[in-house]
Amino acid sequence: MKTPILVGAVLYDPKVAVIWEIIQEFFEARACAIDVVYYSNYDLQVDALLKGHIDIAWSSPLAWLDAQRRSSGSCRAIAMRDTDRDRATHVIVRKSAGIHTLQDLRGKVVAVGARDSPQATLIPIGFLARHGLETPRDYRLARFDVLVGKHGDHVGGERDAFNNVVAGESQAAAMLDLNWEAWTSDGTVNATEFGILVTTDRFDHCVFTVRHDFPAGREKQWLDVLFSMEYDDPKHREMMDLEGLKAWKPGRTSGFGPLTDAVRRLRFFESSP
Repeated sequence: MKTPILVGAVLYDPKVAVIWEIIQEFFEARACAIDVVYYSNYDLQVDALLKGHIDIAWSSPLAWLDAQRRSSGSCRAIAMRDTDRDRATHVIVRKSAGIHTLQDLRGKVVAVGARDSPQATLIPIGFLARHGLETPRDYRLARFDVLVGKHGDHVGGERDAFNNVVAGESQAAAMLDLNWEAWTSDGTVNATEFGILVTTDRFDHCVFTVRHDFPAGREKQWLDVLFSMEYDDPKHREMMDLEGLKAWKPGRTSGFGPLTDAVRRLRFFESSP
């Protein structure tokens, strides 16, 4: 029996195991055996990838940058979801608060998610810094460190940040565009009361990452199976809805500029415990 391809995934929610059980069954039915190794945080997963304990890592954008940093740029991004491309973060304010421009945030409190969340913390703070607003000089930060180590995959900190604005303790909150769309649709956010002050530059999100020495033949076999999933097939749709995509796409690295700039400005890796 051929050795299965080992894929690493961070278990940020019980649904992750359900998703990967479906994916594993799909791969095995197409004669491409895989096994999944779960991690409690992305630091452990990056360690495992670089030490060769796993073949492929389902990486957050911050984990991708960390893997590149620690491998001297030798890792490769081989696949991603369609929804991982061209994301953005909104800065949300109460419409009646009298905040109409970025400069109106001076002296205010901005709520963000966990310290290691690219979309809910790092990218928006970096965006504000590029536009001349530094914390704590120009505004105060309210940070909601939910499940640090999982890089903001869990939306709890992001939702807590918005609730802090609802409570009147902060005047603005960072929110991923997909969450804004979902939460204004389901009523979590009242779009008549709250609006978008500004939107960050577009950025990319998660990618499947491999080391430079991952065999080309095994990579092609794995990608061929991955890209054969079709949203129109009801057997695939359950997993794809849970994972938030309609198609798998080739990996790209052109969308990591905003996060790269943010971690440099904030000296994130140098200051991480």
